[in-house]
Amino acid sequence: MDHGMEKEFAEKLIKLNRVAKVVKGGRRFSFSALVVVGDKNGRVGYGYGKANDVSEAIRKGVDRAKRSMIEIPRQKFSIPHEVNGRFKSAEVLLKPAAPGTGIIAGGPVRAVLEVGGVHDVLSKSMGSQNAINIVKAVFAGLESLMNAREVARNRGKGLKEMWG
Repeated sequence: MDHGMEKEFAEKLIKLNRVAKVVKGGRRFSFSALVVVGDKNGRVGYGYGKANDVSEAIRKGVDRAKRSMIEIPRQKFSIPHEVNGRFKSAEVLLKPAAPGTGIIAGGPVRAVLEVGGVHDVLSKSMGSQNAINIVKAVFAGLESLMNAREVARNRGKGLKEMWG
């Protein structure tokens, strides 16, 4: 594990779940942790770790999250355009907002956007309230965001032409 790189990531625990497995002589508890990490500068990832103790579960979650980092296209600390992310029955609507709006979002959605460095955004989480699926829906949404530059390039136009 590379410790030199680690300091720059913000970690956020979204959900910690204690799961019991009933064995002869009582219950065995294990923990599952849903974690998001980000560099507060447009990179973010999530991970789901399971282990017999909390710190280990969180560590595994963080490790996994670091491997699944994606880049969020940002525009003035918001997102370039409105997007709908879906995963199974969790649906998350993300909407760009004017600077100074802050992150208007609930639990899991807020956590992802905060560590991802998006400062102004409106969101609504619809459908399933399952934290893991909400997070996956947010990521699905973020991955489908188009970067203004890419759109301009795809259409063979300069940025100036598009944003006037």
